[in-house]
Amino acid sequence: MTKPHPQKPAPSPKPNAKTFGINALSIGAAAIGLGGALLAVFLRSKANPAEHAAPDLALDKPRPGATDRAPDAFRPDPTAVPTKAERESLRPATGPAPSFAADRGSTLG
Repeated sequence: MTKPHPQKPAPSPKPNAKTFGINALSIGAAAIGLGGALLAVFLRSKANPAEHAAPDLALDKPRPGATDRAPDAFRPDPTAVPTKAERESLRPATGPAPSFAADRGSTLG
């Protein structure tokens, strides 16, 4: 009869260096993301001194209707004659519109 081979004890589980590195990178990336989010919340909560409340745009103010008109200082003068520069700036664009197709009048071969 043969003797059974003595079984070796199972090796104790050792942390794998590759798994440890991936875990460390993951934790580091999460910490950076959380820090960035906290910084964004902090910077957004600070009031900008250049901004101020616009009381005329408050929700409890009445809204102008169809019959309301702008103040006289903001109405255009309907009798004013435009200058040549203003007339030129209002002239419609002419010519072909830019596109990916061939120019007008040409044939696609």
